[in-house]
Amino acid sequence: MKKIVFFLACAAFFSTQTFAQSEREDFKTRFGFQFSPSWSVLGSSDKLIESVRPNWGAKFGVMAEYYFQPSKYALISGLGFGFNQGGTIQNGYDSGVFWPKSDLSAPKFDTIPKNAKLRYSATYVEIPFGLKMRGGSNEDSRISFFAEAPVFTLGFLTKVKGDITGSNGRDTNDENIREDVNGLSLAWGLGGGVEYELATNGTLVAGLFYQKQFTDFTQNGGSFKTADGTWKTDKSKSTIGQVTLKVGVFF
Repeated sequence: MKKIVFFLACAAFFSTQTFAQSEREDFKTRFGFQFSPSWSVLGSSDKLIESVRPNWGAKFGVMAEYYFQPSKYALISGLGFGFNQGGTIQNGYDSGVFWPKSDLSAPKFDTIPKNAKLRYSATYVEIPFGLKMRGGSNEDSRISFFAEAPVFTLGFLTKVKGDITGSNGRDTNDENIREDVNGLSLAWGLGGGVEYELATNGTLVAGLFYQKQFTDFTQNGGSFKTADGTWKTDKSKSTIGQVTLKVGVFF
C-alpha cells in the first residue's frame, strides 16, 4: 500500500508539472487545497443490519482543474485523504460474526449478540476525476457559481478501526479490522457551490457534495444466527454514503 501511495503522489506531481508547462492562453490550469468536513453513513442491503449513527470526518488534499474552455468547463482531479469514513450499524440477528478475518484482541469479540453496535472508522487515499461547469452573474463580478457532475472517486484504504458497544460485556475499541474491509473503493458523486475571487491569484471555494460507493465496503465471510437457530453466511452489500461541505482555496 505504501508503494501505491508513493507512486500516485509522484504521478500527480509530474502530471501537474506537465500541465503547467503546456498551459496556453486559451487553456487554464488551477491548483489549490481543501480541508472539508464530511458526514458519512454506512448502510447494508440486509434489512436486519441497521444503520444507527453517522461518522463525522474530514477530507484534506490538493485540487487540480484543467480548463478546456476558458473559465467555463474543466476536467478536475486531485489527491487527498478521507478521514473517519464509515458509520455505526446495529446487529439485528440473535448472534453475528462480523469480523472473521481480522486478528481481534480477544476471542470473545468474534461473536456478538443481538442489538450490539459496530462502528467502522476508515481512512482512504482518494483520487477524484470529474467534470466541472462554472459561470458568473456577470463578467465584472468576483462571485461565480459551479457544478461538478459526474465525479468518480477512486479510494485506497490505508487503515480502518472498529468499535463494539452494547454487547453485554463484549465491548471493545480500536480493533484493527483491515482484513474484513475491502482495500479498493469506487464511488460516484456530484455537487455545486460558490467561488469568491480574493485577488488575481486567490479564490475561495465553498460547496456541498454528495458521494456514494459503487463497491462493497466490507468483505463477505461473516455469518449470522437466525431466529430458527440456523446460521447463514453473510452475502449482503455494505456501502458508504457521504455528504461533504467542501472548503478550499485555489491559487
